[in-house]
Amino acid sequence: MVFVANRSFSTYIGYDSIEDDFLVPIFGNRAILRSEERDAPRNQTYLLQKAGIETPRIFKSPEEIDRPVIVKVPEAKRRIERAFFYASSSEDYRRKAEMRIMKGIVSETDLGRATIEEFVMGAKFNFNYFWSPLSGEVEFLGVDRRIQTDLDGILSLPARDQLEFESVVQNIEVGHEGATVRESLLERVYDIGEKFAETCRREYPPGIIGPFALQGAIKKDLEICIFDVSPRVPGSPIISTTSPYSRWYYGEQMTTGRRIALEINEASRTDRLSEVVT
Repeated sequence: MVFVANRSFSTYIGYDSIEDDFLVPIFGNRAILRSEERDAPRNQTYLLQKAGIETPRIFKSPEEIDRPVIVKVPEAKRRIERAFFYASSSEDYRRKAEMRIMKGIVSETDLGRATIEEFVMGAKFNFNYFWSPLSGEVEFLGVDRRIQTDLDGILSLPARDQLEFESVVQNIEVGHEGATVRESLLERVYDIGEKFAETCRREYPPGIIGPFALQGAIKKDLEICIFDVSPRVPGSPIISTTSPYSRWYYGEQMTTGRRIALEINEASRTDRLSEVVT
């Protein structure tokens, strides 16, 4: 048996239990799952910066806010989800934070540990990759974008109606849509994927085995800024039907699950299973 980790597994089982008590072989590197948490010593931001990949500025306190920011804090009731909100100043931050505490969306304790991150102006993308220790190559599986409620609903209203909307807007992920990247930018997309995989091999040997995703934005100067990492199976099934990149590479549609199965099968066939599981 080989287990494939996802976000729910990491959240509900816990990293200590995954690393020390879960005895089933996991496809991929179980030690790197912890890097997704922003309070981990060698977290995703650390890895991105070590790789030389642009990341947003992180503000240590609301008093430092001098530009638009996005605040990332766990929801009070659904701990696996984050209650994002935006602010443009310390006063704006306090007003919106107090409103969310009052409505029970977040807790004051969690807000004290929130990430206050520079809001990146640009087109948002999730870049999905696969690193194979068998071939030693980083494969680009495709691109998706998030569908979020009730943010998408608010944005569909005319600007005047948006200003009159009094409810607290939330970014709750409910789906994905496929996307492509202009061909002149693909070299940069491959470059950041390869840099990240190489850094993970140094920082978390044997590296980030199998699928991973870099979530970010392409800015108007056409540079890519990454603000989130999924060091495991990303939640983007849409790429199996919308990505031209995996079809060009494999000659057929390729889901993340099928690609994992192919890697495990090849590792088993060539007696290299120990290279793809931990």
